[in-house]
Amino acid sequence: MNQEFVDKFRAGLKNLGIVLTDWQMEQFHQYYELLIDWNRVMNLTAITEMDEVIRKHFIDSLSLVWAVDDLAERSADVIDVGTGAGFPGIPLKIAFPQLRITLLDSLNKRIRFLDEVISCLRLKQIVAIHGRAEDYGRDTAHREQYDLCVSRAVANTATLSEYCLPFVRVGGYFLPYKSGQIDDELIAAKNAVKILGGDLEKVVRFCLADTDVERAIVQVRKVRPTSKKYPRKAGLPGKEPL
Repeated sequence: MNQEFVDKFRAGLKNLGIVLTDWQMEQFHQYYELLIDWNRVMNLTAITEMDEVIRKHFIDSLSLVWAVDDLAERSADVIDVGTGAGFPGIPLKIAFPQLRITLLDSLNKRIRFLDEVISCLRLKQIVAIHGRAEDYGRDTAHREQYDLCVSRAVANTATLSEYCLPFVRVGGYFLPYKSGQIDDELIAAKNAVKILGGDLEKVVRFCLADTDVERAIVQVRKVRPTSKKYPRKAGLPGKEPL
């Protein structure tokens, strides 16, 4: 295992209060190598430098600890909507193996990559599924079945809420990762969050370790069931946010 990788990653983890075993560190290193290998033949990420992957993908994904205090102790069902190359779901699974993770993405070639990662890293109680959030959000096997829904997708919060809140059981949380100034975006999303059964509790703001990159995780608590009208059919949440 690359010692430079270990040293740089451990330095970033220290800020989060996360300590990994040697095996977990090995899993992250294998994940990094698979990401770089597969990225040569398919577009998984524009971020490929080791330092940047550690900081902007791995550490950023694990920053959920700022918003969920007892994450290390939770035995929770978690869905990662629009997971892409597996962020934040796979880093969360490696660091907190007791979490039961579902990775959802609309591109089948990404699912093939995720299945390879899950197999190579010998991860258990994690599954990658191919499909759209609008369809799975209406599926009784997934609708309101999750304690936490996370997403690093780039859609605005109003649109993301319609994709994600239908997955969350009452009492659970939708936790989108956001960047930059988001106050106006959150004001615009308040109506959508309310319609979908959520309550915007607070915003946890921080900077990525050793950078001035502003990040935030929004805490949206599910306070009542989502109306059966939502999510609307594919494409509408993005074109016509609530």
